Amino acid sequence: MATFPGNPSMAQRIARALPTLTRSHQQVAKYVLAHPLQVATMPIDELAATVGVSIATANRFARALEFDGYPQFRAALVLGFEATLAPVEKLRSKLEHPATVNDVFDSALSEIARNLEATRQSLDTQSCEQAVDAILKARRIFIIGYGSSSWLGGLLQRQLDLYCDNVQLLASIEGSSNGARMLARLRPQDLVIAIAFPRYFSDTLLLASRAHEAGVPVLALTDTAASPLAPLATVSLYAQTDSPYFSNSEASVLALIEALCSAVSHCAKGSLQAAARLTESVLPWLDGNHANRLRPVDKAPVHGPNTKPTKSTP
Repeated sequence: MATFPGNPSMAQRIARALPTLTRSHQQVAKYVLAHPLQVATMPIDELAATVGVSIATANRFARALEFDGYPQFRAALVLGFEATLAPVEKLRSKLEHPATVNDVFDSALSEIARNLEATRQSLDTQSCEQAVDAILKARRIFIIGYGSSSWLGGLLQRQLDLYCDNVQLLASIEGSSNGARMLARLRPQDLVIAIAFPRYFSDTLLLASRAHEAGVPVLALTDTAASPLAPLATVSLYAQTDSPYFSNSEASVLALIEALCSAVSHCAKGSLQAAARLTESVLPWLDGNHANRLRPVDKAPVHGPNTKPTKSTP
């Protein structure tokens, strides 16, 4: 019998017990093999209702697989998907305890504050200096990150673009194939910045691996030294991203990115001139009556009952 990803031992247990299972148990077994991830998140009453059997039948099914009961069966099933299911289990635990909206606000903001402090404490001077130095020395910078990391990568690209000549975000509507095509042109003078947090996107890891194999420096923004991105990196900066409601809290990562870009701004040559040029270039798009505005502003004329609207002049 083919095994399903994440927990082949469960499939083996079912295969061994299948000849002795009742028709109802076989019905449950079929559903477990087809939907292992969903079953790993289901309490016993939900599985029984979904399959159309009694709760007692679902519990006897677990015992037929040589577990003490359904909780032990589900715990074994979860093991194969532990990292993937962690956010689901955390959310389940939170929802089991009543809380007001104010409680949730307070808890979420307190968790963010703890993440920020843990992130600050984890940074070491040498890694921070190496990261800034790698950015300022790079001929071209390629930022890779998918899922929520693509949004973080966009903010990183926006900030670095002010101080670096060639910064490219490789998250596009074309997906990772665009990143693969661009990274084929990498040179040792370039820099890849890879962003990956649990749940780690395999595309980010694959592209970072290709850069690493090509001898191109990789700056990793990730959660811990145990991250699969860390061994591929020339230098890593870590952010703690615990969240009771989501797979990650993005706030500490965003803070780390802002701190990194602030250090780049401080160390880059001509950063003051670059900031002044940026301010001058965006001035026409800022609210307010600026004397050196580059584009005309329509003034709303006051129309009487017998007057016709007039066009504003540049």
